[in-house]
Amino acid sequence: MNETLKALYDTVQERPRPEDVAALIEQTLPMSKVEKNKIAKATQHSLRAKVSAYSSMAADFTRPVSAEKQVCTAAQVFGAERLSAAECLDPARVEQYVRTIGEVIHKTYGDYKRLNRAERHALGLFKVQRWYNKRFRILCHLEDKIRRLTLMTRRYEFTRVGKSAMATKIRYEDFTANLTTACFVAYLSARMNKRSQFTNTSQERPFDDIAEMLLFKCEADDGARWDVIAHVWPEERVLIRLTDDQKGRLLGSWWTLLVDMADLLRDVWRESNFNRRTMVVESGNDSSTWNEIALGWNRAREHWISLLHSLGLESMLSAVCPGKVMRLMAADVAQWHLSSGKGLHPDTLVWGDLPSPWEVVRGEAACGSQLVEEVCRAHNVEPDKWTGYKKNQRAVPFRPTPELVHGVTVSNPVLATVLRKAGAFSGKGLKGEIPDIVVDRDDNGFALQARESEATVRG
Repeated sequence: MNETLKALYDTVQERPRPEDVAALIEQTLPMSKVEKNKIAKATQHSLRAKVSAYSSMAADFTRPVSAEKQVCTAAQVFGAERLSAAECLDPARVEQYVRTIGEVIHKTYGDYKRLNRAERHALGLFKVQRWYNKRFRILCHLEDKIRRLTLMTRRYEFTRVGKSAMATKIRYEDFTANLTTACFVAYLSARMNKRSQFTNTSQERPFDDIAEMLLFKCEADDGARWDVIAHVWPEERVLIRLTDDQKGRLLGSWWTLLVDMADLLRDVWRESNFNRRTMVVESGNDSSTWNEIALGWNRAREHWISLLHSLGLESMLSAVCPGKVMRLMAADVAQWHLSSGKGLHPDTLVWGDLPSPWEVVRGEAACGSQLVEEVCRAHNVEPDKWTGYKKNQRAVPFRPTPELVHGVTVSNPVLATVLRKAGAFSGKGLKGEIPDIVVDRDDNGFALQARESEATVRG
């Protein structure tokens, strides 16, 4: 049992397919015949059930690149102890390390001005200039690495929040305290972590009939940990089971995240030149960083607002209600929306007329729920979608996870691997040969699905 709970916990930290998480749950959680039949809709598509257990898609998010290589070089040159692999992933710990070894050559952290000969001699550094310069360069390279590592660590954290809310922040001892809770959180996290498909309509909702069945089992379990479930699914039927103290702690955690995200959003905004009225990406825009933070921001904001409503603190929204953040859209997707008669999303118009969220969070601009609702009505947007409580969602039917290449569904994982390596659907030229494929397109010519041609299959 402990090994299975550990495996379930690991799935929350990674990005497995929901089908494979369901297979773990099927092995562990006692279920009725009806429940087993329901979860079998997913497990029959798991890698365990396939003859060739293979998926073309990575089973984890892109993690920050450690500073271990640079730290090892510094340790060797300075004759210092090395940091552990875990410590090399912590920007604060690496910074502390650099400050300590920097004392050997009297370098101040963040100062890129080298000491001249007289200054070195005054400090007792009588070594040759070459000896000093080598160590100075190593420290400068490490400081640059720390800045990159800090940014990538924050991006990674915000990406995870944008996908699976606070699932990755659940402590191991809390996650494993109740089996039913662990199964629900693991499965729903996997559903939330699914990749977006290339479409000009809404994405598939994560709460499916299997997640609903697992939530029903939590409701029937007196030992269910609703405070843990609320980390990933803080909707009405969950929050009513929490104490005000539990809600307050979650509220504080979400606000802390919003403040941190607001700072990074402001930095990216200042360094870019976005067209706020259209939010179509242009050359030089850091769309990857912006979109990852925007996804996290909107998730954190939605859950923060739900908790305020649950605590009866709507008056706080009257004073401070930062708006949603629109993601940058590729020009071809924007054109797809226009050509299919959808036009600019109304939420983009609301975003364009509201103060910047980072200014609101920092108290530099006033924006309460009344202003947000007025702007929503001006653009025929339902205000409740911007300021309302996260209501209980209806479950959608389970659908197998598709193999995707740049969001386009591909018929099988082997073909998906070939197309990805060739650069298909990337907007760039193809590299190397690819098999004969049939691409299903909509009326506007946009790719929806790719499969091998019948001639190739027969051959």
